[in-house]
Amino acid sequence: MSVFTKVTHAELQDFLRQYPVGEVVGFQGIGEGVENTNYFVDTDDGRWVLTLFERLNYADLPFFLGLMEHLAGHGFPSAAPLHTHDGRSLVTLNGKPAAIVRRLVGQSVLFPNAAQCRATGTVLGQLHRVAGSFKGHAENSRGVAWRRDTAQALLPLLPDDARALIDSELSAQAGLDLAALPQGIVHADLFRDNVLFVDDRLTGVIDFYYACNDSLLYDLAITVNDWCFDTHGQPNLSRAREMIDAYCAERQPVEPEARDWRLVLRAAALRFYLSRLHDWVHPREGGLVHVKDPDAYRRILEFHREHELPLA
Repeated sequence: MSVFTKVTHAELQDFLRQYPVGEVVGFQGIGEGVENTNYFVDTDDGRWVLTLFERLNYADLPFFLGLMEHLAGHGFPSAAPLHTHDGRSLVTLNGKPAAIVRRLVGQSVLFPNAAQCRATGTVLGQLHRVAGSFKGHAENSRGVAWRRDTAQALLPLLPDDARALIDSELSAQAGLDLAALPQGIVHADLFRDNVLFVDDRLTGVIDFYYACNDSLLYDLAITVNDWCFDTHGQPNLSRAREMIDAYCAERQPVEPEARDWRLVLRAAALRFYLSRLHDWVHPREGGLVHVKDPDAYRRILEFHREHELPLA
């Protein structure tokens, strides 16, 4: 979450008249994340999160908002989008598609403990199960073709060691067919800053704007890579075990997933290594823009290339 589009108090107050939320008490930009503009908004009727979508267009957004509403309606800890007085969940603010959701209680954790990793593994398995009845479909905008094309565009701009690593990994990934593994709707970005806790109690899952149809195991790999590795690319094996076991209690992986697990972990690491490299090489303008260090994911990728992290 970053601030690329600035919103004034008057613009916000005028925008909120479309909703049953009352008058603005206060608001502030959120400087975390890398994709959309986000504000915390307090009104005399509650606390909210306003999102202006910087890259997604109107045609894409009904899938994400509909998914959030579906999940919340089935008891999953997701915030459902608020509807305007005339029933719309998607409107426009300062020329950008925009939506507002009620702010969930809790905070994200920077250094998760074993109980929090276990809770996250459980909620990811529940997400895969509950989302199975959602009728929408979305392709992964950061899938295999994106990884290949982004790598080719970046390679001429990178030092020799990074080029050699990416070239080697792309060759290895050619032997992985994620589409042959069990599929479903995935979060695709279940990082620590997208899960909320009150102490060890998980209270919310946020930021579904990379959600798509893809390999369920790939979603687990993305989550393990963020929650269970340090910035030096070293795993915390006890946290990984808690998360993986909790997920498997909700959905037991099949034999082809166990066979491909290491390559899937590498694909998940490569995806975020490339996206962070792209943002590092091509920084975006904005009032509060958070650019993440790509080397953290390079080290995670290098670990998986050299070591095995058991699935079961």
